[in-house]
Amino acid sequence: MKKARIILDADFIISEIDRRLFGAFVEHLGRCVYSGIYEPEHASADKHGFRSDVLDLVRELGPTIMRYPGGNFLSGYNWEDGVGPVESRPSRLDLAWASTETNRFGTNEFITWCRLAGIEPMLGVNLGTRGPDEARDLVEYCNHPGGTRLSDLRKSHGYDWPHGVKFWCLGNEMDGPWQICQKTAAEYGRAATEAAKVMKWVDPSIQLAACGSSHRAMPTFGSWEYEVMEHTFDHVDFLSLHMYFTNPHNDSTEFFANIDIMDRFIKEAAAVSDAVAAKRRSSKRIMLSFDEWNVWYKARSEADHQQPGWPIGPRLLEEVYDLMDALMVGGALITLLNNADRVKCACLAQLVNVIGAIKTEPRGPAWRQTIFHPFKLVAELAHGSVLLTKIETPKANTKTAGEVPELVVSSVSHPESQAVTLFLLNRSPESEIEIDGVLRGFPALQKANGQRVTGKNLQQPNTASDPDAVAPQAHQDFSLRDDSFTLRIPPLAWDVLTLNYT
Repeated sequence: MKKARIILDADFIISEIDRRLFGAFVEHLGRCVYSGIYEPEHASADKHGFRSDVLDLVRELGPTIMRYPGGNFLSGYNWEDGVGPVESRPSRLDLAWASTETNRFGTNEFITWCRLAGIEPMLGVNLGTRGPDEARDLVEYCNHPGGTRLSDLRKSHGYDWPHGVKFWCLGNEMDGPWQICQKTAAEYGRAATEAAKVMKWVDPSIQLAACGSSHRAMPTFGSWEYEVMEHTFDHVDFLSLHMYFTNPHNDSTEFFANIDIMDRFIKEAAAVSDAVAAKRRSSKRIMLSFDEWNVWYKARSEADHQQPGWPIGPRLLEEVYDLMDALMVGGALITLLNNADRVKCACLAQLVNVIGAIKTEPRGPAWRQTIFHPFKLVAELAHGSVLLTKIETPKANTKTAGEVPELVVSSVSHPESQAVTLFLLNRSPESEIEIDGVLRGFPALQKANGQRVTGKNLQQPNTASDPDAVAPQAHQDFSLRDDSFTLRIPPLAWDVLTLNYT
């Protein structure tokens, strides 16, 4: 058994948690929309055509904000195709995913679905094939009360009250050669600036996110952020980050090193945006929107990306998650919490079927993938402030990230519920870790609750026939002593320990 030590102080806080940190993502890609959240032919479908079984699981998962409609799909999307009478909407070829888009589900359906799910909507504007004019039109359609052509058009579609969408994305991954109408940093920076100006002229209350690099390994990473920020700094509120965790070495130690790379990525993106602020001698700080992140390395073949014949809602990017993937997602959530001073929004990509936390079958069941569980627990329990956690932990050497701590921890204080909640990952493949923890500035501990995601088979998935093969289990592997605690975590386990002081 290895030893670790944690010290928490009530006065040492990283940041209040922005609840938008627990967002997710719906794109017109594969079966995320069609036979995912929307399937009028399903036995559980409501009057809108939404799958009620999926809605129930979404409410349980607890995402707070939802990004839509893309993704790569966004860069070729005409928003006007997805509003108005369904029977009048055109079908289009979607070049991003080589599919046919029927437009049976569009902006208004998405807004209605978000309201039913209790989720804030986040919309993107197409800065690939389109530009500032179409972007400001969409803001007017969605947010203006009435008395103009587009706001009255929304009313004629059955939505008298404005949608009031506050968070908007200025395009998607515009640095990528896979993107429809890829742009240089200068081209994108100019387009995003002009779109931001007119969008905020229509509705000054909105917040805007500019595209950062599509991933940290892009050859233009850093220089892209700097030039884009040079153009957009005065007009936007967020810079976006995207990262998918891969496992090329089929090695858990190297796989979990993604946690450290994610942390570096966040700090580097913040540093570049701060350099632009420093050049301007500006006190403004651009916040970060990590609006695409997840495990994705199995469903990567050409067939996973597209199927012949321009199908409707094909099976694309349908990653089947296992226990190891759930542990990785738990570690990523810890990283997001520990950077809550700069990351104010994040979206698990995606929600259903397409690298999703929820899996469905057409006209069949819906179930929780393994990654569902750590996300649900963090979204449910991470209220309040992230504490600065002092950790003494064993270290391990990795090829991917150098020396890394074997124990990864985030601690959240929520005075209203008089509790401190710790999220912990023991990423050692062979050693149990015993943790001695000390809480300073808190009342004496009275009780605790422990939950754990672990198992003997790292490749264990959840399936339609065995949907709860991987699920959190309660445990009592802890003891309390006034202002301290001891916790034992087995190898390759993700834990939640809630400490109550009343």
